Amino acid sequence: MNRGFLHTVVIVGLLLVISGCSNFQKLLKSDDVDKKYKAALEYHQKEDYYRANQLLEQVSPLLTGSEQAEQAKFYLADTYYELGDYLLADFHFRSFYQTYPRSPLAEQAMYNQALSLYNQSPSFEQDQTATITAIEALQEFLVRYPNTDRQAEANELIEELLVKLDRKAFDNAHLYYKLRYWKSAVVAFDNFQKEHASSPYSEEAAYLKVDAQYRFALESIPSKQEERFQQAVEYYQSFIDQYPDSKFTRNALQVYENTLAELEKVKKINQAQANS
Repeated sequence: MNRGFLHTVVIVGLLLVISGCSNFQKLLKSDDVDKKYKAALEYHQKEDYYRANQLLEQVSPLLTGSEQAEQAKFYLADTYYELGDYLLADFHFRSFYQTYPRSPLAEQAMYNQALSLYNQSPSFEQDQTATITAIEALQEFLVRYPNTDRQAEANELIEELLVKLDRKAFDNAHLYYKLRYWKSAVVAFDNFQKEHASSPYSEEAAYLKVDAQYRFALESIPSKQEERFQQAVEYYQSFIDQYPDSKFTRNALQVYENTLAELEKVKKINQAQANS
């Protein structure tokens, strides 16, 4: 391609960009609300959410009470969502469906508000308050719109967030295990199993509870060992009953055999002391 032609194309492109910027700046300074509103919708349609947002921020308060107010408020919230500002998107979508609960856009607004919260949910290592809030918002959406076409997607998002909560709870319990606080680990894993019975981490929690109880018994004073080793045996039997084909079966069996061996030693010692 001719270099002169390419140079001309670049120059023309730059002029168009400069011209577009100049027109946009004029729009921002204009007092013509209707013109600004129409331009904002055009920018939104072109997916130029930044410019649409700038104009809608200006005109939305000025359209209160007009026919355009409802749509302007919705699109303002949408621009924040598309720009990744989920905090403001959450605020504006919630404000929309509270202001216009019977609007044809209310369902979409409520769902997008829940999505804004979903997008604020942090990784499982961090505090999960935002995750819980997102779950509650999605559940509230499903209650309000039980026949929504978004039901399957909303349930998938809820499940994803619940797994994140499971992982957080499991890691909290596992921390006691890693720190060798065996008694606390047993209690934490037991609570996890009760509160997260259907969790994908429940199986591992059940195995680690067996191992933690064995280690707890091993480090206990002699007078408490028999009772605590016996508890480890019961935890193992419960584990095997619940997860007969577990990937942790081999390790659990080793812990069980070690427990039986230690239990036999303790019983002999206790018997000898009783006979002496």
